[in-house]
Amino acid sequence: MTITTCIFDAYGTLFDVNAAARAVAAEPGQAGFADVWQEVAAHWRAKQLQYTWIRALTGHHTDFWQITQDALDWALERTGQGDPDLRERLLGLYFTLEAYPEVPEMLAKLKAQGLNTAILSNGSPEMLKGAVDSADLAALLDDVLSVESVGIFKPDASVYKLVGERFGCRPGEVLFVSANGWDAASARAFGFRVLWVNRAGEPRDRLPDPPDRIADDLTPVPAIVRDF
Repeated sequence: MTITTCIFDAYGTLFDVNAAARAVAAEPGQAGFADVWQEVAAHWRAKQLQYTWIRALTGHHTDFWQITQDALDWALERTGQGDPDLRERLLGLYFTLEAYPEVPEMLAKLKAQGLNTAILSNGSPEMLKGAVDSADLAALLDDVLSVESVGIFKPDASVYKLVGERFGCRPGEVLFVSANGWDAASARAFGFRVLWVNRAGEPRDRLPDPPDRIADDLTPVPAIVRDF
């Protein structure tokens, strides 16, 4: 089945979730934080994901910005970082995370091929707009879809259904791209064709419905679309 629509997860896929902590660690006067920034970033991301899964299972939904703050607070306490100014600096930078360097050219090639392009993310609309605008990607995306329209996080099927509702396409016409193995497996179970972006060279998750393709970054996406 021909691919008509390319859908991207946002955090960790288009946008570098470590960028905020890395940037603060490089700032003058942040020598102490520089020693622990990688640990903070890892805890921050892990708790973000854990909190979305738990809230989805228990029905205690809140938006991703609140989860991002809660996860950061846990990570800072865990690493002994109690400076409130540090917290605010990290949150401010997270709102405008850097896109990976290959993203603009990759999206431009997809648009030149006549494909629909969009984000499907756990992020709140305000967070996603901040990241998209900061990276100057708005003109390369047909839409930015947030779980807030259904009130539950991935991997609930109602989130993936948003794609067909927006673009009028069947699941088999969609290439879903994610850097999260659990997201890739869940999207494949839904019926999407899936590319898992494995930047860190991690083992494949032991889950049903493996991805159709695996890549080191997003550069080959336009070529992969043509191969289906």
